[in-house]
Amino acid sequence: MGKLTYDSTVVVDFDDRLLAHLQMVIATKLRRGESFAFTWRDDAAVGDGRTTIWLHPALPLVFKYFGGKQPVINRAWVEVLLQTANSSAGLHIVPEPPDPGREA
Repeated sequence: MGKLTYDSTVVVDFDDRLLAHLQMVIATKLRRGESFAFTWRDDAAVGDGRTTIWLHPALPLVFKYFGGKQPVINRAWVEVLLQTANSSAGLHIVPEPPDPGREA
């Protein structure tokens, strides 16, 4: 499990594979100077609700991975996540689609 730390106050655990894909999407949006909402479902241990943060290029963001190996990136998943980030609802986690670039 990796950790996403935002503005030194919000710390949330995500699977390293998911976190790598989120990092690509978030970095793309912030590099463009775009602010946006990011919503995820909380773990049952912290109330099983939802959390939404407003991501802004000026606030500090840290991606900390548990494993040392970079996960293989599924470009199709990055594109779907980018589509959610560009919507009025903001970035939210969706299931990983098949990767057309990888053989089955």
